[in-house]
Amino acid sequence: FYARRLRRLVPALLLMLVVGALLICLVDPRPHASLRTGLAAVVGFSNVELQQQATDYFARSAQLNVFTHTWSLGVEEQFYLLYPLLVWGCGYGRRGGGAARLALAIGGLSLASLAAFAWLWGTAPSAAYFLMPARLWEIGAGCLLQLALERRPWVLSWLLELPPLPLLLALLAT
Repeated sequence: FYARRLRRLVPALLLMLVVGALLICLVDPRPHASLRTGLAAVVGFSNVELQQQATDYFARSAQLNVFTHTWSLGVEEQFYLLYPLLVWGCGYGRRGGGAARLALAIGGLSLASLAAFAWLWGTAPSAAYFLMPARLWEIGAGCLLQLALERRPWVLSWLLELPPLPLLLALLAT
């Protein structure tokens, strides 16, 4: 998994970082925040760097940081360090399954993460936005869906038969 991910993401990431760093140095007299964020993106921690800069993703200052968008890669990479430990610790894939234990662990962590997100949103919005513990619930929802689909593959065909979300939203709006 890690090797495939590295082969797929790292070349494009490095190219984007090098070109972006060169261009930002040409147009920004103070490119330091962008360059620090770019360096942090190399090791999967640009989200932490952005949170330490107390960056508002939609603020004017964030528009000047050419690497602000790499925060989500940081969240994902940090999650991918935690997830295998959860899988291993729950015994998933070994005799006896462990799927239920893994679902409980992910579900519990996701609920705690959602609570942390809600609390941090009012007290430290940049931490709620950028840091993995407050964003784990979103990736955790996808993990729970995958676990459910493994146990009940018919759910996928049922989901695919549902009307598209924009149509459902339009119906609800009328």
